Amino acid sequence: MAAVLVSLIESTGAYKAASRLASATPPPAHVLSRGIGWQGIGILFSGLFGTATGCTVSIENVGLLGSTRVGSRRVIQISAGFMIFFSILGKFGALFASIPFPIFAAVYCVLFGLVASVGLSFLQFTNMNSMRNLFIAGVSLFLGLSIPEYFREYTTAAFHGPSHTKAGWFNDFLNTIFLSSPTVAMMVAVFLDNTLDYKDSAKDRGMPWWVKFRTFKGDSRNEEFYTLPFNLNRFFPPS
Repeated sequence: MAAVLVSLIESTGAYKAASRLASATPPPAHVLSRGIGWQGIGILFSGLFGTATGCTVSIENVGLLGSTRVGSRRVIQISAGFMIFFSILGKFGALFASIPFPIFAAVYCVLFGLVASVGLSFLQFTNMNSMRNLFIAGVSLFLGLSIPEYFREYTTAAFHGPSHTKAGWFNDFLNTIFLSSPTVAMMVAVFLDNTLDYKDSAKDRGMPWWVKFRTFKGDSRNEEFYTLPFNLNRFFPPS
């Protein structure tokens, strides 16, 4: 459950980054819920088939979308078909496994850096001359990087996480959550943003800009970007 919670938070950020890189409107709540729901179905099937991992959003693919500027659904569908086909043939897997790790590392630096910069670009809709916003952004970024690093170093040295009680399930839950940088940063940012002078700073927080994207009908372009193919909207009506 902790891993699913972490995946939910990270995937929500990836959805917003993908929409921005594809020059689409920010996904409304209905679209985010729909994506998380399908991801949950994928995790359910992963458990039924006994896979070692669940399903989550590929941050690398989001970065690839930004670098290629190709956001067509048809491209994603064809590439998914290629991946399923090539996974059956072991020779292709061996070919990719032979690629040197430094090349993978270089590609990851570019793709992850691109997605991180997209996340920071959303701050343009807030007033970054406000000391309140600077404090929230700085503290959430710092704690989002430092707390998971502390958990990782502690686990490496002690062979168990900082949370080490007699309740194993509680230890796993807490250690899993605080090992995720996006999750820690989000929790800190949401807590501070909704407690520090939040009533008189709606404009500085960028709330007037976001309000029109909260519902599917808030922007006429949403239908172009987020309508499901094959008339599937009958089963998943927008709200």
